[in-house]
Amino acid sequence: MLRVGLTGGIGAGKSAAAARFVANGAVLIDSDRLAREVVEPGTPGLAEVVAAFGPQVLGADGALDRAALGQVVFADAGARKRLEGILHPLIRARSAELAAAAAPDAIVVNDVPLLVETGLAPSYHLVVVVDAAPEVRVERLVRDRGMSPADATARISAQIDDAARRAAADVVLDNSRSPEALAAAVDALWTERLVPYEHNVRTGQWADKDPLATLVDYDPTWPAQYERLAARILHRVGPHRVDHIGSTAVPGLVAKDVIDMMLTVDSLAEADSLAGALTAAGFPRKPGVYQDRPKPPDVGPWEKRMHANADPGRRVNLHVRVAGSPGWRTALLLRDHLRADTADRDAYAAIKLANAGKPIDDYLDAKEPFFDQLYDRAIRQP
Repeated sequence: MLRVGLTGGIGAGKSAAAARFVANGAVLIDSDRLAREVVEPGTPGLAEVVAAFGPQVLGADGALDRAALGQVVFADAGARKRLEGILHPLIRARSAELAAAAAPDAIVVNDVPLLVETGLAPSYHLVVVVDAAPEVRVERLVRDRGMSPADATARISAQIDDAARRAAADVVLDNSRSPEALAAAVDALWTERLVPYEHNVRTGQWADKDPLATLVDYDPTWPAQYERLAARILHRVGPHRVDHIGSTAVPGLVAKDVIDMMLTVDSLAEADSLAGALTAAGFPRKPGVYQDRPKPPDVGPWEKRMHANADPGRRVNLHVRVAGSPGWRTALLLRDHLRADTADRDAYAAIKLANAGKPIDDYLDAKEPFFDQLYDRAIRQP
């Protein structure tokens, strides 16, 4: 099933976004609600909290006195860490149970306030951050929760930096405007991206590619997008080498808006064994035999495995190559050469632009003579 991580700072409107996802049909798993559930009277979680912080955190009725516990942990980072060490594993376990009980075609939205802080982002197919200007958040906290402006500002400042939260996001929903605007943004995300993404993940299909070679200017966010995608892959396959390759890995180079990545394996048999994990991560395998065009062109086939992103909002080609193989070495060599040699980068850009708009196969064929020459120059450099 498709798993979406939803987060946002206090006062940003995460709960409003969550409610709109539910209205569209999402299965919501609310970590705040689970945090209360796992420390209800009689639970092992409550027993652990009392053992760690003493009976003073209990009310007269035997339930957790959240205000008393808050006084203990709010100003004490060590105490807060101890509490998180108790609660977070319990919340994750309960969340996994609820996700497993959802229908196979469900879109599960996990509402996790500390998603970024706890390093959970790579475990989701997509991370959505609800954001709003600080002054808007303060206004909401004063109006809706009765805080003073100073208290509201302090609560916001005590959380992770907004920039760090946005850096972990695949999608940022700006909730600085009206509730209707947020609802419209959630609806569009649901219809245009999440529904087809879920279908592709469930059926093992990748997102459709552009049949024409459509080029865009270099996007400085491509490296950060690559980092998030790589973390998602490594979460599923374990310790491996992943590299950002291709044109989007070369600063300043025009490119198709496609992130090319390379997963390094010890053998093609290992590549085949990882196909299921990659599909579960949202990168199904492309069927058939894939080969790189060898350099020089007469040296024989360079076999590899190909996967692609199921997410229609972010096209990705994932090349799975054997460590040290000719195709593996060439992908890194040409990337590094184009990064270092601006004259060859500009010459390559000119060829790309001259063939922009052509069918993809024609576009690729037109570039091959240049790549043969580029390989010869790159391989001779010290």
